[in-house]
Amino acid sequence: MANRFFLVGLRRINFLLGASSLRRLVSSRASPFNAMEEPPVQKEIMRMKSSIENPIPVLQCWVEQGNRLSKSELRRIIKTLIKSKRFHHALEIFTWMENQKNVGMSPIDHSVKLELIIKIYGLAEAEEYFTCIPNLASRKAACLPLLRGYVRDRDTCKAEALMVKLYELGLVVSPHPYNEMMKLYLASRDYIKVPLVIHEMKRNRILLNVLSYNLWMNAYGDGEGSGVASAEMVFREMQNDHNVEVGWSSLATLVNIYIKAGQSDKAVLVLNTAEKKLSTRNRLGYFFLMTLYASLKDEEGVLRLWEDSKDVPGRMTCANYMCVLSCLVKIGDLVLAERIFIEWESNCRKYDVRVSNVLLGAYMRNGLTEKAEWLHLHTLEKGGCPNYKTWEILMEGFVKSQKMDKAIVAMKGAFGMLNKCDWRPPHALVMVIAEHFEKLGNLEDLNEYVKDIHKYGLATLSLYKILLRMHVFADKPACHVLEMMDKDNIQVDDETLPIIEVLKG
Repeated sequence: MANRFFLVGLRRINFLLGASSLRRLVSSRASPFNAMEEPPVQKEIMRMKSSIENPIPVLQCWVEQGNRLSKSELRRIIKTLIKSKRFHHALEIFTWMENQKNVGMSPIDHSVKLELIIKIYGLAEAEEYFTCIPNLASRKAACLPLLRGYVRDRDTCKAEALMVKLYELGLVVSPHPYNEMMKLYLASRDYIKVPLVIHEMKRNRILLNVLSYNLWMNAYGDGEGSGVASAEMVFREMQNDHNVEVGWSSLATLVNIYIKAGQSDKAVLVLNTAEKKLSTRNRLGYFFLMTLYASLKDEEGVLRLWEDSKDVPGRMTCANYMCVLSCLVKIGDLVLAERIFIEWESNCRKYDVRVSNVLLGAYMRNGLTEKAEWLHLHTLEKGGCPNYKTWEILMEGFVKSQKMDKAIVAMKGAFGMLNKCDWRPPHALVMVIAEHFEKLGNLEDLNEYVKDIHKYGLATLSLYKILLRMHVFADKPACHVLEMMDKDNIQVDDETLPIIEVLKG
């Protein structure tokens, strides 16, 4: 029944892509944000570093002094702010533009503003703004960022409802919104709906693009019972479609399906064909295919692509080195990974700890803790700054090798990262260290440890239970523990209640 309603809804969809992503909009050569000369007022605005500062008085003052601000100048300022991740300031300038009678907002302006609203305030605010967009052309342009927001949140109901609403507005279609819907169904593992989307595209005479075919193939490759044969059927249809060019990305999609199905021979044959499609001006494809060779444990293929990628103009990035190191680690050749790591160190301009983390993780997973410790110290000497992943790797490795004192030091290092990112230490590691303190009978250190965990909102009943037991064993009051539990809204269980009663008694 749900599928029937979905199909009916899709048959009514007919709308046009209004705008690309924010990143593509501000970088496109054809974008109206591009301009020739930097307006003087831009320098004043770019001096503002805090999002609390408001650029509007600067603009207003400039205009009141008799100066003119053209649309292209305002868009150029906005483009610069977005590139600098000054999203609040960019949004404020858009709002100011909307209130100026002689400026006005183009459809693409509305599209970019909506995406900024999503970034800063979320989808609810964006939905409200979308309903207030004054004309059809601007709503047409803003629909794709809103749809992408629903896809990112995996909100199938709202995404489907938006598609139907856009049809009702009389908007015409391109393949991009359909591709977004297919991404959503793949992410939510609702594979059966992907072919339905393709059916509606064909029904509405919407030409499939390369991404459409790739997503369609993935639906058959990931869906249970669909099998490789269906994916091959899609690929053959793509080959016969004169409107698209079969490139390395589509071949790589098919290779990945073969690998998942355990058909290595077919995967290698298609991979060899994909190599011939690689660009001599862009390295992306080389590293994507490299990961597929690594999945096949084909070291020769990895190294061949690594050497070929060096012929592509431009400097090799840290991400490139991370990829080849990850591939070699996956294959199990740590010796060669070390050689390439040394090559990176000799060429890097700034020490990126993400590269050394690849090797650090490999050492710890293979029980080479001494090598891992040496690499960590070496990284610090080179000026590398540990990130949350560094500390997580060290913690897991030291716990695995029963070097608990060092695991505790690593955990303290991780605490220093908690204010700077959204990462949080795995609960299992938090508990292992707490259990270690309990085993040693070290109540003082456990108290400090739990206080730190509590400060970051990570404390759980199981953690507090250990601390309460230790207080009972040491015959020490635990008022501060009960206060922390109360602040954390911890709901006690039947096992914890008797412990608390003993402490209160």
